[in-house]
Amino acid sequence: MLCRVTEPDAQPAPGEEYAPAGADRADAARSWVYRLAAADPDGELVDRSALTGDDITQIDALMRALGDLRQAEKDLADASMRYMDLGETDMRALQHLIAAAHQGELSTAGRLAAHLGISSASTTKLLDRLEKAGHVRREPHPSDRRALVVRVEPATRTAAMHTMGALQARRVRAVQRLDPAERDTVTAFLADMTAELSLDGVDWVGGRLGEPSD
Repeated sequence: MLCRVTEPDAQPAPGEEYAPAGADRADAARSWVYRLAAADPDGELVDRSALTGDDITQIDALMRALGDLRQAEKDLADASMRYMDLGETDMRALQHLIAAAHQGELSTAGRLAAHLGISSASTTKLLDRLEKAGHVRREPHPSDRRALVVRVEPATRTAAMHTMGALQARRVRAVQRLDPAERDTVTAFLADMTAELSLDGVDWVGGRLGEPSD
């Protein structure tokens, strides 16, 4: 249900004209940035000649939903980092270590570096920070004398599982509410969207605005 959001003698800002009933004005104002009319008013980027008004309305709604999802994920990540008092890379490291332990896999600094895409030196500094904070410990590898196994401390695992882990599990509940055909459709859509957003072959990647291109 949509309701008009206006004030006496005031012109609504773009995106405020129509908003979900009960939505606050700030949320309504954010919605307009996802509309094709706002992002590409002259059709320079998206050919809309074959799209109906209903098509455009659906596309705008879907783009808004994707934007809302990104914001929810960012809010969750930010809240998790504040709660754990850790940076983004440290949080990713803990998530990987916990997931590996759940699979019965032994985590080493080398495997962690490969997962995070950082150097061995950076990984050592990261583990030093986490160990000093009481989040992980390093132990001798049971079969490789050259390596150490990295384990998450029980208190940290419990805190992670019962905070951001519990919130992340809500994603699964959303997926459970879909039927098999809907899951296939959503999976295909997300895979297609990921491919469209790939940086492979994009000519401006690696350069900077104002610098001459090769």
